[in-house]
Amino acid sequence: MRSNKWFLLIGILAVFFLNSSFAPMPQGSATLTVEITNIKNKKGRIQIGLYNNYKSFPKVGKQYKMVRLKPTGKTIKHKFTGLKSGKYAIGIYHDENGDKKCNKNMLGVPTEAYAFSRNFRPKFSAPKFSDCSISLKNARLISIKLVY
Repeated sequence: MRSNKWFLLIGILAVFFLNSSFAPMPQGSATLTVEITNIKNKKGRIQIGLYNNYKSFPKVGKQYKMVRLKPTGKTIKHKFTGLKSGKYAIGIYHDENGDKKCNKNMLGVPTEAYAFSRNFRPKFSAPKFSDCSISLKNARLISIKLVY
């Protein structure tokens, strides 16, 4: 009798894991691949912030999703998966000294490489979400060039 319970438990667990492993992706699931170019060196980390809200853009720490990558060459890519269709903006900086901040001079201009989606280059202030936003429906690849 005891061995039947084990077989039953193993069978239930097997069915659970098989069903969860092959569950369909949710409808509207999108992928955004970000290619970062013009990386000058392999120091520190490249921080990519993905924003889905104009109120938080481009504030560090207020991202929808964030990743820090070790630069491996002049170009790197990162894929954000499981996103809903909609508008997104990207803010990037190369944290060469590893202090987890985008260092700036006395005027507030970044002293470390930075970039925004749509390769938007702000003139006198931080960009607006609308300046950098892109539409995402299914899958998309965008290329962003770092500015030094």
